[in-house]
Amino acid sequence: MSALEDWIGRTRTERAELDPEAARRYAAAIGAPLDVERAFPPLGHWAWFNETVGPGDLGPDGHPRRGVFMPPVELPRRMFASARFRFFAPLALGRAAELAITIADLRRRAGRTGELVLVDVERRLVQDGAEKLAETQTIVYREAGAPTPPVEDLEAAGEGERWAPGPVDLFRFSAATFNGHRIHYDELYARGVEGYPGLVVHGPFTAARLCGLAASLAGRPLASFSFRALAPLFAGQPVALRAGSEPGTVEAIRCDGEMAMSAAFTA
Repeated sequence: MSALEDWIGRTRTERAELDPEAARRYAAAIGAPLDVERAFPPLGHWAWFNETVGPGDLGPDGHPRRGVFMPPVELPRRMFASARFRFFAPLALGRAAELAITIADLRRRAGRTGELVLVDVERRLVQDGAEKLAETQTIVYREAGAPTPPVEDLEAAGEGERWAPGPVDLFRFSAATFNGHRIHYDELYARGVEGYPGLVVHGPFTAARLCGLAASLAGRPLASFSFRALAPLFAGQPVALRAGSEPGTVEAIRCDGEMAMSAAFTA
């Protein structure tokens, strides 16, 4: 663990032109309006600054190999568990921006599946000398554990906006965010290697949909948004996206009644 802790503080900076067409493809993937010049899509900064490596630097799961930037954690499974965002000002499309990415923390925990390693990654996006947004992602690495049982459709999602992303939706989101994780498009891998009952819906895909719902409920741009993934969602199964029981919260409920993701926001 001490060797992994040496990675805390590692930083890289990326620069990109905020191409409107990349934002438009992202908007199309999440079902947001395509006029991105007028209405920027929820969490649309994910259309840019995605880690780009050659084939030799890919891991067996399709993500960039550990040790390229992320620490060389040996646990086999990777999950995007949660994130926190603060939004300071809108992004200007067609202009350059810089994203500073820092490994802020790394810690070990014991979970239901065994050992966990949690890595916090800070991302700060600056444009024209002003910070536009700050994001902290928590990535979890875990042991393989037992296979995930199938989710039975009990028609128990309840009230809310109905959403049932299929394989094409997952592929488009993977393409729009340059996400190579095979659990989202390679069903043989998802079932045979990672033990899922089907293709897994991206946590960020669900988060983007909930962020859009939060902005609609708020009626104005959000100042902050955070989400936490609680249970996996699978392609083709219906989900209810709805306001939570507490003010300033939204949630995604699976067809078996389980909460898949909870989120909170301020405006």
